[in-house]
Amino acid sequence: MDENRTYNIPEEEEEGLDIMALVRNLWEGRKTIIIVTAIFIALGLVAAFTMKRSYTVTSTMVPQMKSRSSSSLSSLASLAGIDLGMSNTGSDLSPLIYPQIVSSVPFRRELMYTPLHYEKADTMVSMYTYAKEYSKPTVMSYILKYTIGLPGTLLGMLRKEKPEPAILSAASATDSVPRPIVINKDEERMIKAIGQDVTLAVDKKEGYLTLTVNGSEPLQTAELALKAQQLLQDEITRFRTEKAEDNLKYVQARYNEVKKETESLQAQLATIRDRSQNMPTTRARIEQERLQTKYGVSSAIYSEMAKQLEQAKMQVKMDTPMLTVIQPITVPRQPSNSRAKTLVVWTFLGFVLGCGIVLGKGYLPKVKEMLKASPQNP
Repeated sequence: MDENRTYNIPEEEEEGLDIMALVRNLWEGRKTIIIVTAIFIALGLVAAFTMKRSYTVTSTMVPQMKSRSSSSLSSLASLAGIDLGMSNTGSDLSPLIYPQIVSSVPFRRELMYTPLHYEKADTMVSMYTYAKEYSKPTVMSYILKYTIGLPGTLLGMLRKEKPEPAILSAASATDSVPRPIVINKDEERMIKAIGQDVTLAVDKKEGYLTLTVNGSEPLQTAELALKAQQLLQDEITRFRTEKAEDNLKYVQARYNEVKKETESLQAQLATIRDRSQNMPTTRARIEQERLQTKYGVSSAIYSEMAKQLEQAKMQVKMDTPMLTVIQPITVPRQPSNSRAKTLVVWTFLGFVLGCGIVLGKGYLPKVKEMLKASPQNP
């Protein structure tokens, strides 16, 4: 028992001595910590005062379906993770698919070429035009490019430029033939940037959508959010009403044909009746009865097609989904990124790095001794 006690006491004293030695090493190397921290404070000031201001706009929406209540209940239940066992029709679109619409290339390209208000531009310009003609890289981006990103920059200079893929002209390709979307390098970079700035989140439990948009200016951010919200509504409407609109086009075309045929028969019947008033003949009477029969059949079809046309129009309106806006889009007053936070982060990183350098210098001889002594151990 006594031997165990004599062994435990030195261990506790050794642990206390290690902590004190750690603090003593930090104090002795305080000059190094101060220098490294000061350098990072300077870098933090440069980063804080040269960084681009960022603004954030959020909007909360709830998807509402005007038709097929069973499908609507099933869609809302699917958001909550509940399966009601109801099979949706082909025209239904689950709200869980909405983020995929926002992240699609056609959606982002539409946003990329939407005219917006910028302070540097006299007229409304698109994000693509502003990035190429008005936007300038910051000092910090240059520093990061030629320090941390220098290897990637050199590799990019050594790579050979690949030719852009040829785009089919309108004369050589018909509209009925599907063609892939062709984008250039600048568009690809802008599409990736929009993917980070415009996001849509679905709350599966509560069943609402949250649209988040980041931008460089208050008004530009709000306009971009409004365009994204409107475009999302249009895309959802197009997906859901595609079948009903195709049926409406077919019924409308058939209705126009029957209407034209009925009016033509009506005019012919009126002409024969006018001619046979003065000189009634058997031939005229037979011709009149034949046209009367055709006109009766055509008129009945015309009346039925008119009903179907109204039903098709009603179906399109009933199938049109709506996004009920709970939290509307407003122009932000304060930027979402803070210069003070940026300076604090850089200062903290400098302090941690300075402490690491000091402690590394103190433990480096011990590590070398351990490496030298390790082969001699059995």
